[in-house]
Amino acid sequence: MRLVTYANGAGPAAGVLDNDEVVPVGALDAPANSVRELLSALGADELATLGEQARHASERIALDSVRLLAPVPDPQKIICLGRNYRAHAEEAGGEVPAAPELFVKFANTLVGHEWPIEIPPITDEVDYEAELAVVIGDRCKDVQAGAALDHVYGYSIMHDVSARDYQLRTSQWLAGKSMDTFGPFGPWIVTADELGDPQDLRMTLTIGGEVLQDAHTSAMVFPVAEAIAFISSVLTLEPGDVISTGTPEGVGMARTPQRYLRDGDVVDIAIERIGTLSNPVKAL
Repeated sequence: MRLVTYANGAGPAAGVLDNDEVVPVGALDAPANSVRELLSALGADELATLGEQARHASERIALDSVRLLAPVPDPQKIICLGRNYRAHAEEAGGEVPAAPELFVKFANTLVGHEWPIEIPPITDEVDYEAELAVVIGDRCKDVQAGAALDHVYGYSIMHDVSARDYQLRTSQWLAGKSMDTFGPFGPWIVTADELGDPQDLRMTLTIGGEVLQDAHTSAMVFPVAEAIAFISSVLTLEPGDVISTGTPEGVGMARTPQRYLRDGDVVDIAIERIGTLSNPVKAL
């Protein structure tokens, strides 16, 4: 099953994607209008029935008539892993972390599929980073790695856009990671049962047809289950929380010559069994 958050001439609404049509969750008697509310309000068995209900629902909206927003536009937390691919850690000139290296982004960064990445005039070193995103399905704390994937509702794509000149100005990365629109997310959530093994996915990033990142999630230093176990030992994870699992090698700052995002670029991130997140770049 695939869940979306969309705009259709009104405020954000949640829906189930059925082929090329969106079934509003309101048509399924679901007690929520957002994905985060759905995950908080419904149990696993009730959530599992949404897909079957959607197949028989009469109220439908053509996918191409709505604008997709970030599938969880209002997460309580967006937790990101840095240097979680060995080759990326090496190209960035650093060592592979001994434990998951965490930083955060905020909801102001989130935009959906086909929404622009806006580059403010204060930076001219804006880099791309393709990442697998994990959406937590229930409240959990102190999870063991062997059971960690049981707490994942689904997966999506995150683009961890990074202003390198601000990120690397100090030892703290927040400024370079948290500018408005610097977190394209989507196009939808694919449920964990449909996606399967999160460590068995090919991920590519292309700009204008040129492949700049091409890697496999099996190369993560800390796989999804280990990352969830570590994070949940530190803090409680809530339904709708997002974990962005790090980017592979091929980022713009490590290239010769360096390749940063420019006005008019279109960035496409494709992850196997999820789809493609596409965003144009616009200089302000």
